[in-house]
Amino acid sequence: MSTPAPRSSSVRPVIFPVFIPVDGVELEGDFYLPGQAKGVVIFAHGSGSSRYSPRNRVVADILHDQGVGTLLMDLLTLAEEASDRETGRYRFDIPQLARRLTAIRDWVARSYGDLNLGYFGASTGGAAALIAAAAQPDRIAAVVSRGGRPDLASAFLPKVKAPSLLIVGEKDTLVLAWNRQALQQLNAASQLRIVRGATHLFEEPGALQQVATLAADWFERHFASPNAREGATR
Repeated sequence: MSTPAPRSSSVRPVIFPVFIPVDGVELEGDFYLPGQAKGVVIFAHGSGSSRYSPRNRVVADILHDQGVGTLLMDLLTLAEEASDRETGRYRFDIPQLARRLTAIRDWVARSYGDLNLGYFGASTGGAAALIAAAAQPDRIAAVVSRGGRPDLASAFLPKVKAPSLLIVGEKDTLVLAWNRQALQQLNAASQLRIVRGATHLFEEPGALQQVATLAADWFERHFASPNAREGATR
């Protein structure tokens, strides 16, 4: 396991690779921690994606501008990713991805116990983020799902205490229907936001920037909540 870098009030952000042992394997990630960070958002990427996802990097950059740290993790090893490309064995094993997310969350909490923590999930990673939030209902301040698959986490949605923001493209019709159904099972603080004219990958001009702004505002609001810090340190 890599040694966490010390927190600092310097204007220069701290960025470093991390290697976290989970399930008998070592997962790789990129940790970006601004000085006096308001909290840390752990990213759960969708199937076929990784911590190098340009879409999630756009969101992460906006979060950095708001003073929020990010941990972009690969939830699969290189060998698992290679196997998944051939067999599809891992991409829909949402419970395993969720278990790994909770272990990563615990690693961050042990290293930085005074920070608020949240999840940002994309596609199938959205389902993993919601299941992980349900597994530790008092330890996650907020969740954001981008084009997520909450239908794959339907049995767990009533157990999610964290305010959850579901962001879906207007033209991503099937996923939008699944998210509308999911919202009915989530807590009253949760919301669905539709990006007009956008498809599943938010490739339309300005669409991804809308996602990033919505996510940043959501985490900033809920990281400032009086209950957020209490839950993050448990």
